[in-house]
Amino acid sequence: MITASKVELRAGARILIESASFRVGPGDRIGLVGRNGAGKTTLTKVLAGEGLPAAGDVTRSGQIGYLPQDSRTGDLEELARDRILGARGLDRVLRQMQENEQRIATGKGATREKAMKRYSRLETEFLTKGGYAAEAEAATIAASLGLPDRVLGQPLGTLSGGQRRRVELARILFSDSDTLLLDEPTNHLDADSVVWLRDFLKTYKGGFIVISHDVNLVEECVNKVFLLDANRTCIDIYNMGWKQYLAQREADERRRRRERANAEKKAGALMAQADKMRAKATKTVAAQNMARRAEKLLSGLEEQRRADKVAKLRFPEPAPCGKTPLTASGLSKSYGSLEIFTDVELAIDKGSRVVVLGLNGAGKTTLLRLLAGIEKPDTGEVEPGHGLKLGYYAQEHETLDPERTVLENMRTAAPDMDLVEIRKILGSFLFSGDDVDKPASVLSGGEKTRLALATLVVSSANVLLLDEPTNNLDPASREEILSALRSFSGAVVLVTHDEGAVFALQPERVILLPDAVEDLWNESYADLVSLA
Repeated sequence: MITASKVELRAGARILIESASFRVGPGDRIGLVGRNGAGKTTLTKVLAGEGLPAAGDVTRSGQIGYLPQDSRTGDLEELARDRILGARGLDRVLRQMQENEQRIATGKGATREKAMKRYSRLETEFLTKGGYAAEAEAATIAASLGLPDRVLGQPLGTLSGGQRRRVELARILFSDSDTLLLDEPTNHLDADSVVWLRDFLKTYKGGFIVISHDVNLVEECVNKVFLLDANRTCIDIYNMGWKQYLAQREADERRRRRERANAEKKAGALMAQADKMRAKATKTVAAQNMARRAEKLLSGLEEQRRADKVAKLRFPEPAPCGKTPLTASGLSKSYGSLEIFTDVELAIDKGSRVVVLGLNGAGKTTLLRLLAGIEKPDTGEVEPGHGLKLGYYAQEHETLDPERTVLENMRTAAPDMDLVEIRKILGSFLFSGDDVDKPASVLSGGEKTRLALATLVVSSANVLLLDEPTNNLDPASREEILSALRSFSGAVVLVTHDEGAVFALQPERVILLPDAVEDLWNESYADLVSLA
C-alpha cells in the first residue's frame, strides 16, 4: 500500500502538484492521466521511492514493483532469465544450488558432506519461494510478453531496447508485488502481448497505478482515475472507471461553463448598475458594495479548464541532396553467436517512404542504428550519397545527452543557429522559461520525445530514421507528429507498432526482417504492423 500526504512536486521553480493526498490500496486499479510534462512520471518515481517530494510525505508498506519508462537497468552480462527470476531471489538460489551440485559431484569427504547439507538448505529455500512452479510461471509471463526461451538464454547486453523493456516488465509482473507502478507498460509490446497484459491487470489482486496512452487498457482495467490537469497544481480523483470518468469530466465542464456564464451575466449587470450609481455622490458607497459583490461572484467560480497545450511540430524543408542520398549493401549483424540479420540491401531515394517490419528482436532498431552510424555492421557498408543529412530518432532517446540541459542539447544539434531562434523553437515544443535549463535526465518520456523531435526539426535532415516516434505521447501530441509526417517532403525510414503512424507515412516500400525481403507496400501488410 502507498499513502501520499500533502505531497508537493516541482520541476525547477515550477510547481507540478501542490498538497496532494491519496492512498493506493489492494484492489485500487488507478489510471494516472494528464498531458506530457504534467508530472505523471515524476509522481510515480516519488511513489516508488526513487525521488523525493518537494514537500509532504509518502509511506509504503509491502513490496512495490516499479516499471520506469527508461528501463535500461541491470548487469548487461546477466541472462534475461536470471534478471526475471531475480525479482523473487530465485536466480541466486538456483546459481548456488548448481555450484553445490558441482561440489557434490567432484568433492570428497568433508567437502562433499558440507556441499550436500548446503544443497539441502538451498533446496528448501527454493521450494519456499515457489520452486519449479515459480520458474514455470516466470517462463509463461515472459512468453506472453513475446520473450521466447531463446531470448531468455541471452545476456541483457545482446537484446534490443524493446526486448530489454519487456524483460523488465516480466520481472515486475513476476515479482508478486503488493503494489505496481507501471509507466507506459505497453511500449514495445505487440498486439497479442497487449491483450495478455490487459487480462493480467484485470485480475491483479493488489493495487496499481498505470500511466498509459493505450485507451483500451485504461478503459478495461482501471476503476479509478487520477487526473493531473495541464493548468492546475492538484490531482483530481475520480472513483470510477474510464468511461464514467470521461462522462463525468464532460459533465463537470458543462457545469463550469454554465455557472461561469450565469455569474458573468449577474456580475455584468451589477457592475453596470454600480457605474450608474457612481455618478451620484450620495450613492458612492452603495456602488462600491455592488462592485465588490460582482467581484465576489466571479472569484467564487471554479477555474475554467483551458485546453492543453500541444507541441507544434513542423519539419522544415529538407536540405538539397542527390537522387539516392543513402544506400546500404550486404549488411549483417550478430551479437556473439546470435545472428540478427544477414545480407540487407537498401537504397533510400530522395523523398522515399519505407517502413521496416518484423517481430520483436528481428533487428529493426539495429538496422536503423547501422544506417545512422551508431553501430558498425559485421559485414557490408552504409554509403552516404550526395548531400546526405541524417536525422535519427532513437526509441530510447540515446541521441540526447542526459547530463546536458534541454538548451545545451539543442545547441549541439544546431550549433550555428541563433540562440533566440533556438528558444523560439523550444517554446513551440512547450519548453519555456526555466524548463530549458533542466538536464535531459530528469525529463519524462514524453518530454524526452519532444526534445528529440525538436533536435530533428533544427537539423534540416533530408533522410529521417524514426524508431517508434509516437511512444510516450498523449493523443494530441501524437496527432501533431502524424500530421508532420504527412507533410514532410524528405525521405523517411520508419519503425513502429503504431498503425496510425504507418497510415500517416503512406509508405511506398516495406522491408521485412530478419530475412531482408523488400516489397512494394500494400494493404495486406497493415495487419503486420501491430504484431511487429
